[in-house]
Amino acid sequence: MMDFDTFSDNLPGQPLSQAEKAAAVLLAMGTGVAGKLLKYFTQAELQTIIASAQSLRAIPPDELTTLVNEFEDLFTEGTGLMDNAMAMEKILDEGLTPEEVDGLLGRRTAFQTYEDSLWDRLQDVDPVFICKYLGREHPQTIAYILSMLPSAFGAKILVELPESLRADIMKRAVNLKNVNPQAVQIIEKRIADLVNEIDAERNSTGPVKVADLMNQLEKPQVDSLLESLEQVSQEAAQKVRPKIFLFEDLMVMPQRSRVILLNDIAGDILTMALKGSSAPMRESVLVCLSPRQRRMVESDLAAGGTINPREVALARRAISQEAIRLANSGQIELKEKEAPASEAA
Repeated sequence: MMDFDTFSDNLPGQPLSQAEKAAAVLLAMGTGVAGKLLKYFTQAELQTIIASAQSLRAIPPDELTTLVNEFEDLFTEGTGLMDNAMAMEKILDEGLTPEEVDGLLGRRTAFQTYEDSLWDRLQDVDPVFICKYLGREHPQTIAYILSMLPSAFGAKILVELPESLRADIMKRAVNLKNVNPQAVQIIEKRIADLVNEIDAERNSTGPVKVADLMNQLEKPQVDSLLESLEQVSQEAAQKVRPKIFLFEDLMVMPQRSRVILLNDIAGDILTMALKGSSAPMRESVLVCLSPRQRRMVESDLAAGGTINPREVALARRAISQEAIRLANSGQIELKEKEAPASEAA
């Protein structure tokens, strides 16, 4: 006699969706074969299949046989499927990295995601910007922050800090033990505020637009405008000045950065930009070129010819704009870093 516990097992199951059929087929194949097939699915497809597997009903052998027939030549026989979510997780573990599995299964908690994104965002910021704000923090806080960052990035921040603080910060970082959870929350709240402050200043459109405008002008015009701006607001001038880079500023660019920049500039543009330039300006460019390219540029300059001011201005602007692009991508530095005031003293 049939009891209530087994009655529902004898009812025909609901029709399976395409995603559920795909999940069922993968589950029937086992971890070895199915794991190898995962790389052929897109991220969205995998997530859909995983969601279907986690809610997939039990599939009796006769229904699985029908599925197998739909996927002809893929496999010849199957068995009933149970514990689908666990089986799918095993398949994923077989074919993907732990990080990929965690991401697909949503194992990462909201706090972990927030924590990672916080420190990731901090790594996107120029170390000079970070040090400007860390100067207001206690050395113990700075030590904790450096301990949470990748060593390479932390080192860049450390060398930007005043030399008088570095030894104390390193000592505190060496002796850093388990930090009180409440203290961690306070520090990470401060870091979140710090990142937001930096983003707000870095993404301020006003100084960027004014600097972009000035970068289209000649040096005498820029100098005159900056002088006028300083008379009105020194704070505004200080925000705009670091974002301005003209062809003449190549002379104060670190030589390594200058070599990287000029290596990708066409010879005819270099020749045109150097026409009418001073001897020191010309030498600061030529010294960064290969011997062959230098001879070619010098030969073109020696040939003389009519100087077209507009073409010279366009060539110089092309070089300065490329320098700004490379600097924004972190490939070069526009100017030598200034020593902290405490070190200069």
